[in-house]
Amino acid sequence: MAETLTHRRVLTVAVPIVLSNATVPILGLVDTGVVGQLGEAAPIGAVGIGAAILTSFYWVFSFLRMGTTGFVAQALGAGDRDESAAILTRALLIAAAAGATIIALQGVLFALAFRLSPASAEVEALARDYLAIRVWSAPALISVYVTTGWLIAAQRTRAVLVIQLAMNGLNIGLDLWFVLGLGWGVQGVAIATLIAEWSGAVLALWLCRDAFASPAWRDRARVLDPVRLAHFARVNRDILLRSLMLLTITVSFLFFSAGFGDVQLAANQILLQFLMITAYALDGFAFAAEALVGGAVGARARGALRRAALLSAIWGLGSGVVLALVFALFGGPIIEIMTTAPEVRTAARAFLVFMVLAPVLGAGAWILDGIFIGATRTADMRNMMAVSAMIYFAAALPLMAAFGNHGLWAALLIAFVARGVTLALRYPALERQAEVATGTDPSRA
Repeated sequence: MAETLTHRRVLTVAVPIVLSNATVPILGLVDTGVVGQLGEAAPIGAVGIGAAILTSFYWVFSFLRMGTTGFVAQALGAGDRDESAAILTRALLIAAAAGATIIALQGVLFALAFRLSPASAEVEALARDYLAIRVWSAPALISVYVTTGWLIAAQRTRAVLVIQLAMNGLNIGLDLWFVLGLGWGVQGVAIATLIAEWSGAVLALWLCRDAFASPAWRDRARVLDPVRLAHFARVNRDILLRSLMLLTITVSFLFFSAGFGDVQLAANQILLQFLMITAYALDGFAFAAEALVGGAVGARARGALRRAALLSAIWGLGSGVVLALVFALFGGPIIEIMTTAPEVRTAARAFLVFMVLAPVLGAGAWILDGIFIGATRTADMRNMMAVSAMIYFAAALPLMAAFGNHGLWAALLIAFVARGVTLALRYPALERQAEVATGTDPSRA
């Protein structure tokens, strides 16, 4: 593996993910745009709220993507294709159960969501129509998390790009037909997404057909082995807890922002889109790290692990520097495109320096996340995220008191650095583990 691991190999894995991520915001723009042609505000709000509610519920199960990648990469690195097939089935069963649970509990879940985020009677009614249709794709979309994770582990990221292009392309085409052509309104957007997500799930399973060539995918004893299931559950539990702590930081940031007034809140919301762009770009190299590091851990090749980590880090940091330059040169014009309100433009520009710093200071956290996921060292991820969250809150309160919104942004960047530094301190233990245990052998994990 060390002989074939080159910069070109890292780019081959990472670039399709970056391109795949670039399609995500396009779909959101089209969804909003087509209902916007109806000439009313309520449909726009209904699609926005409905999509946000479902995304939140589905996000809870996104740990399946990361967990699947780590386990499968290690299995393939160890040359155990039968186990990689069994892992796919194991994760798909969980995805099916999760989707069925969301469908069964939709009444309670949606009532709770509207209670936490109330809307006008008209918007809520339209949003409920949207949710009642789209919720039936829950098993499909969650299964796409699993198949995407499996394909990333197999370093077949072009297939991931194909899935996203097919899903989003079909969704956009059906949006235009159902809403603008047939006049189905909000329900048309929901039906378009429902069809696209089930179609994407079927396509993803077809692209994973290599796994189904092994009889191990339907070996009940292997798939449902209690020891392997428990290990799979522990790893995914740690990823979920880590993600919930990260969400806590993000949500608290918005709550703190609201305390500085509507203008500053709007400005911070716009600036957070710069962080989303950063995440989409760096995720490509983080995912490459997951696959390459996982393969090295599975092969117990410490040298290959180190090289995979190093090359991923070089490209991740390089991408962060490029993004910082782009934001420094073009951040102002980007802000002006995103809002026409003069006071919001002025407020956002005043904090643009933090967006320039974020890709560089945050690159380590993103890439190290990928490295630790590939090695399934998820307890370290969970613990270091807890430390970083405590550092964030300990810094935010006094910094906001002294420097206002500047202090809040400084605290967020401090949290990025804390994640990177604390995970870096745990990296030597990760290397030592590579020669001792792998996620494919629970008895040694």
